[in-house]
Amino acid sequence: MNKTTTTTTQAPVQRDSRDQSLDPEVLAFRANFESRSPLDEIIREGARRMLQTAIDAEVEDFIATHSQHVDEQGRRQVVRNGHLPSREILTGAGPLEVQQPRVRDKSSDKENRVFFSPNVLPPYLKKSKTIEELIPWLYLKGVSTGDFAEALQALVGEQAKGLSANVIVKLKEKWSQEYEEWSKRDLTDKQYVYIWADGIHVKVRLEDDANKKQCMLVVIGATPDGKKELLAIQDGYRESEQSWNELLLDLKNRGLEVSPKLAIADGALGFWAALRKISPETKEQRCTVHKTANVLNKLPKSVQPRAKSDLHEIWNSATREDANKAFDHFLKKYEAKYEGAAGCLKKDRDELLTFYDFPAEQWAHLRTTNPIESAFATVRLRHKRTKGSGTRRTSLAMIYKLAQSAAKNWRRLRGHQQIIHIIEGRSFQDGILKQESAA
Repeated sequence: MNKTTTTTTQAPVQRDSRDQSLDPEVLAFRANFESRSPLDEIIREGARRMLQTAIDAEVEDFIATHSQHVDEQGRRQVVRNGHLPSREILTGAGPLEVQQPRVRDKSSDKENRVFFSPNVLPPYLKKSKTIEELIPWLYLKGVSTGDFAEALQALVGEQAKGLSANVIVKLKEKWSQEYEEWSKRDLTDKQYVYIWADGIHVKVRLEDDANKKQCMLVVIGATPDGKKELLAIQDGYRESEQSWNELLLDLKNRGLEVSPKLAIADGALGFWAALRKISPETKEQRCTVHKTANVLNKLPKSVQPRAKSDLHEIWNSATREDANKAFDHFLKKYEAKYEGAAGCLKKDRDELLTFYDFPAEQWAHLRTTNPIESAFATVRLRHKRTKGSGTRRTSLAMIYKLAQSAAKNWRRLRGHQQIIHIIEGRSFQDGILKQESAA
């Protein structure tokens, strides 16, 4: 007699095959957003209500504006007429479902009928700008095109739609075209009083050459009214003189004829060598943050806290004379035992104190390349273990989009009213405008 043995097996846990190839760091990042807390739900519901209220208010204003349109019996012709089908908008707060009231114009004059479309909810809008800002960040983090939809759904909800691989590819192509047009824009009649320059070393291997030390060369400029603008983003080989020379020449060839009054950068020799050839009249200011780090790296850890305080005493002195005294004190204190650290500081002495020739209100802006460092902090996050190389074209476009997003929060320089004196060629001593002597 044959016995039938019944074996009970546990069904394996289903897991998306794409998860197997994702970087563990990206998976961990996504896991933080897979479950939404009650607070998240409250925030999302509050956002939905606010959006719906704004749409309803627009409808009421529209109807009130056209209240004079009446028929022979005095009845209004522009009235509410139910709602359009619900729409789901993908936002940074998650997917929000809203309803747009339908407005009907009952006038017999068909050619002059009015139509309502809310400004807060344009036709065919499916996702807010916040979502588009997430895409460049995820790309530079190492998420591949095929994983974008899933990663974004983990961030903003499982109901995220319209984010297939094909949509991401189209967005990347669109942004690449935007970057190319922006990088060729006409700069005639533009003037930048200050520029900040830096090389951003990304962790992605661009194209197929693993031996090239690729970096992004970035320039931010300050206009005569004190507003900061993204001036240039190009890729270069290391931070070589040739790469910087090509970038600065390109700016001139596109119409930027007036040289900046001051350039702020770290000690990279490539930039300074190129600047001296192309804009020799531009004054030089070394970044004190980079210099502090470079000097401390040449000191034992036990000495670094006190040395850091001594360096800050130089940068924060009220006058150039006090700064020079603090400079001499530092050299006297550390030169005998730590010649390398003292030499690193001493070689850029004059260039580290150039800011004293400019308005004191702007010293905090002019001593450091922080406008670039802070704006491009997210660009440095791309992981070394990505799926293949990032393309040069797409990486530039993504960095450009992130910079555009960061630029929205850039503030005008303090004391921007003083910039006109810089343009006029007037002199400042220890940050104070010199008074012209009477003839």
